[in-house]
Amino acid sequence: MQADIQKISNPNTRNYATDEIDIAYKFGKKLYDEFGLLIKAIVLFGSSARKNRPAHEKTKGDIDVLIVADDITINFTPELVEAYRIIIERLVSQTSTRLHVTSLKLSSFWEYVRAGDPIATNIIRDGVALLDTGFFDPLQGLLVRGRIRPTPEAVYTYFNRSTRTLHNSKWHLLQATLDLYWSVIDGAHAAIMHLGHTPVSPEEMGDIIDEILVPRGLATKTDSETMRYFYQLSRKILHRDLREVKGAEFDSYFISAQKFVDKMHKIINKK
Repeated sequence: MQADIQKISNPNTRNYATDEIDIAYKFGKKLYDEFGLLIKAIVLFGSSARKNRPAHEKTKGDIDVLIVADDITINFTPELVEAYRIIIERLVSQTSTRLHVTSLKLSSFWEYVRAGDPIATNIIRDGVALLDTGFFDPLQGLLVRGRIRPTPEAVYTYFNRSTRTLHNSKWHLLQATLDLYWSVIDGAHAAIMHLGHTPVSPEEMGDIIDEILVPRGLATKTDSETMRYFYQLSRKILHRDLREVKGAEFDSYFISAQKFVDKMHKIINKK
């Protein structure tokens, strides 16, 4: 008795442009020729390669490719890792600079899948295996059947990450405000040096603007006050007296810094 065995086709294939599948496949073939059994799977994934992305991105979007490498049966020596990195870079340059390659060890990828990690889940859900040694396509089937679910550990890991990145967003605004301070002080230093004077310490720069630039009509009292304000602002941030900058406040700081830097630029360009 013979049974008619039919393989389930991957419906995700129709979501990707043909030319981009071809590019990814050519890259995958070259990679497999180089490394053979080291490669467990080569997967095309990501919204950037889909047909339904915005029209203006269709000819210039990245082509995301995941490579799963076998670190279970093959020893990843430093020499192998370095050779792998060099060959990947060479093959990308030979095939298409649109390729964006992500490499994962099999053990790491499996841990992500086992925990129901959202990134791994999305790759499995949307991906098309260009090369599969027998585990990626079955994982897609298990996901469709609801057999891959997030663990409580994954839930708490991602929630903790969300609170951490939320806190980081405030830190980035503080750092951005410090960058504005440095743009102001560097602009002032450049203007002073352009006029033949030796740079002074930041805390003295407001007075120097009053002494050198204001009498010549190159700056105003408002500019020296802007310099002093940004210096005091930087001290508050560095001493942790100021722990948060609101978005509207940063916008106001940026406008002030931009006006100041533009004026210093005019001084430098003035003949």
